[in-house]
Amino acid sequence: MQNEKILIFDTTLRDGEQSPGASMNTEEKIQIAAQLERLGVDIIEAGFAAASPGDFEAISLIAGKITKSTVCSLARATDGDVKAAGEAIAKAKYKRIHTFIATSPIHMEYKLKMTPNEVIKRAVNAVKYARSFVSDVEFSCEDAGRSDINFLKEITDAVIEAGASTINLPDTVGYRLPFEIGQMVKTMSEYTKGRAIISVHNHNDLGLGVANSLESILNGARQIECTINGLGERAGNAALEEIVMAIKTRQDVFRGLDTNINTKEIYPASRLIANITGIEPQPNKAIVGKNAFAHESGIHQDGMLKNKSTYEIMRPEDIGLNLTDTLVIGKHSGRAAFKDKLTKLGFELNENDLNSTFERFKELADKKKDIYDDDLRALVTSEMANVEKAYELVALQLMDSTGGVPSAAVSIKHDGETITDAGIGGGTIDAVFKTIDRVTGYSGTLLDYKVTSVSKGKDALANVTVKVMFNDNEPAIIGHGLSLDTMLASAKAYIGAINSYISMEGKLSLRKSCNDECGI
Repeated sequence: MQNEKILIFDTTLRDGEQSPGASMNTEEKIQIAAQLERLGVDIIEAGFAAASPGDFEAISLIAGKITKSTVCSLARATDGDVKAAGEAIAKAKYKRIHTFIATSPIHMEYKLKMTPNEVIKRAVNAVKYARSFVSDVEFSCEDAGRSDINFLKEITDAVIEAGASTINLPDTVGYRLPFEIGQMVKTMSEYTKGRAIISVHNHNDLGLGVANSLESILNGARQIECTINGLGERAGNAALEEIVMAIKTRQDVFRGLDTNINTKEIYPASRLIANITGIEPQPNKAIVGKNAFAHESGIHQDGMLKNKSTYEIMRPEDIGLNLTDTLVIGKHSGRAAFKDKLTKLGFELNENDLNSTFERFKELADKKKDIYDDDLRALVTSEMANVEKAYELVALQLMDSTGGVPSAAVSIKHDGETITDAGIGGGTIDAVFKTIDRVTGYSGTLLDYKVTSVSKGKDALANVTVKVMFNDNEPAIIGHGLSLDTMLASAKAYIGAINSYISMEGKLSLRKSCNDECGI
């Protein structure tokens, strides 16, 4: 008998991007969407089309490229939002509009200032209008976890009659315990009696997002909304990788249930998201943390040597993690072998990206003895994520004699001209950034600075992530830099943030005002 499918609705590009500091540019969003499609995600929530012109553009480009997964846009229950969503996903082979309105007494009274009847009317109108664009409409009862069950039944009846085929019950503030979520889902699943798919979207404020999602599945939910690495507002969302691997590993409990996820793409997806957002999973994070398959205890090591199943309930290779594989090609390797390796790692590059990445690989191979898969992932991600380079670092020289004043000389190419300048600062990094500010004319406030090692060894690549604010009224911008030299990587990261800001300038403030109302 064929297993019943649990639909995986990934909202990394929408709710995940609402994580503080996780803003992504258009090219990065396209990369992530392609990886989510390889992962086997059923529905990709590509963003919130009405939030800004940049969000609309990214959703539209994703809709034109994705052919296997459904592409979805979020929309508040207003005509303007629904129209923007419908137009943004118009090119998609499979498309969905996801509209929502709050249903809890506290939200209706204090946020919406609307009566329950007014809320139902707004919801019905939004669903009917959405159906004029697509046949697949999802309706979310925002803050369902704190909503009255009888009102949930009433509004669900109304929106199903209006044309909604999926009813989402978000625990928007992560308040409910598993047994409470289970009871709500069971009640609503039995009430709808197959008229619509019941979905859940569980936030992780009490650390229960995954537990609540799994309990929902056992009680009738057939769609789970989640994110890679558990990204999301506040404490984040239920983590896709944990939900999927729990279903796969515990088939004694989830017998007859399965997902369409290709689990071997979980680790590559996790690394891609971490590289782009600069938000690394905690070391002991389930499934994808760097210690998830590490064994230090002597007793554990002894058991692993005798039989791995003594202390591992899943294999690293099940999620696409090969702990021993290194890149066997080096500086003498040709383009064909290099391209073949990228394909095996799940990357499909166009000719221009392949050529530029190959050149950077050859440069790296000249300097680094051992190149690992994670080095290559970081290299490709960094290259593909580049927006149009208004400014490009040509050279960096540091002067920091003992007891002296830290200073930096920077050469930057702009409009075909190389500009060189030097400056001092309170520290080496401060000197570098201030000099870049003077050359480019953009002055940013550094909010966060992070250096991570991409792989292992003394010659490991340094991956630097900076979070910079250029305008008090706009969100912070993320910049990435990759180099064997940490200071060089830092300069690249800061210039990368400036280039991203230039590409997104004028599209940011509107997004923030819209996203403030979109925390389902």
